[in-house]
This record gives sequence, structure tokens and C-alpha cells, in this order.
Amino acid sequence: MLKIALTGADGLVGSRIIELLNNDFHFIPLPQVKMDITNIEQVKNVMDGIDFDLFLHLAAYTNVPGAEINKELCFKINRDGTRNIFDTVVNKGKKFIYISTDFVFDGTNPPYFEDSAPNPIAVYASSKYEGEKIVNPLTGKKAMTVRIAYPYRASFEIKKDFFRTFKSYLEQKKPLKMITDSLMTPTFIDDIAYGLKHLFNNFSPEIYHLVGTQSLSPYDAVIKIADTFGLDKSLIGKTTYQEYIKDKAALPKLANIRSKKNNFYEMKTFQQGLEEIKKQL
Repeated sequence: MLKIALTGADGLVGSRIIELLNNDFHFIPLPQVKMDITNIEQVKNVMDGIDFDLFLHLAAYTNVPGAEINKELCFKINRDGTRNIFDTVVNKGKKFIYISTDFVFDGTNPPYFEDSAPNPIAVYASSKYEGEKIVNPLTGKKAMTVRIAYPYRASFEIKKDFFRTFKSYLEQKKPLKMITDSLMTPTFIDDIAYGLKHLFNNFSPEIYHLVGTQSLSPYDAVIKIADTFGLDKSLIGKTTYQEYIKDKAALPKLANIRSKKNNFYEMKTFQQGLEEIKKQL
């Protein structure tokens, strides 16, 4: 059985990967309390004490508005932490998978494929792209980058994703103003897990996109949430991208992310993901 060491095992995406694939792989979670990725000596010591075939690096500073204020911390975790782990894994001769984000694209000229040129427009995105450059397969090192976009799932108490955030606002009868003139590509986390299952077993040092098969505006996404779960659509107002990002960290406007390479696992549309969640709940 393939032994996979990973950071971020207790996070939104990592915890679901382990729930769904626990019978297929032997996971070795390395939580922050055990291994601070920004401390190179600690990373080396912990890694020397474990035996693994592949390293999955999920842990990241992901607070997009917070990154603008805590720039140093964001880069320390997402760039320097990634380098610490990557160098250690490569020195051990093991395989490495880096989980990145659709935010590395600027959102001005979609669609974005695996070979599209990144151009990050905010601190979080820039820090993740720095991580990508460290593990970039063009260096000839044994690394894979997997970009995901707007991950969502049925339940996870510790952190809300965009789907559960807006569903809960509607349940609480809170009025919303959603952007009508931008695009996002929501990705069902169960699909990410099963896509990764294939990539774990068929490792190749390349860039892959594991993303949903439907890009839509945030306004249309929340309308679908309301329709699927019988919530009040009259609470959902409209706003523009420019109005929304005023005084906020920049977000890619047209985040229409696609994959040329994913011919191994069929990802769901947002509607299909919501229907699956309805069954799970």
C-alpha cells in the first residue's frame, strides 16, 4: 500500500481526502503541532523519522484578505515552508505533490488551462505561485503541482467554504449581494479526492487542474444553492465585481479554470455537486 505523508490533513480538503481514501492508501498526517513547516530543522527531524513514498503538501496560509495585512507570514508559510518540505523530500528521493490554486491566474483572459501563464494579482496568489516555482517540474525535479478552485463539501465544522457560508446566510434570512459579472469554478472536494487517487497511483511530475466542470458567476452559484435547498431567492441581490472588490484584496475576475489533462476522473458541475451533497446530508 502506498504510504503518503501529508500536511494539512486536518483541513477542509485534506480531512476529506483521508475520509474517502483511507482504505486505499496509508496516510501519515503531519499536523502543525508535530511539524512547523517554517522550521527547517524540525522538518528534517520529523521527515527523518518517517517512511513514506509520496508527500502531499496541502498546508497553506489561505486567508486571502488576511494575506494583504500579514504578507510576511503568508510568504513564510506558502513559499518558505513549501521550500523546506520540498527540499527535504527531494533529498530523500521521494515523490512530491503541491496543491496550488486557480488564484495564480489574473482572471482577465480566460479560460485557463494547465499551460496558461500565471499572473497573480494579490499577496495570497503571489505566495502560492512562489511555491509553484519552487516545485516547478521544468526544474527536472520529481514534483507535481495540482491546482484546485473554490473547493466545497457537505460538512466540516472547523471551516466554512463558500457554499456552506452562503447556504447558512440564506438559512438565517440574511440578505446577500452577489457579483453578477465575474466567474468562479466551484470544485466538489470528493471529486478532488478521487482525482488525486488516480494521480497518486499514476504519478507524473507535471501540472494538473482538478476543477469543477462548470464556471458561473457568484450570483448564479448562490441562486443554485437556494433552488437546490429550497431557500429564499428574494434575499439574493446583485452587485458588480468593481463594487465588491473596492477596499478589498483583488480577486481574479473571470476565474474560468479548465483542464486539458484530466481524462481520468469526471468532475461534477456545481449543480451535480449540490445534488450529491443533498444526498449526503
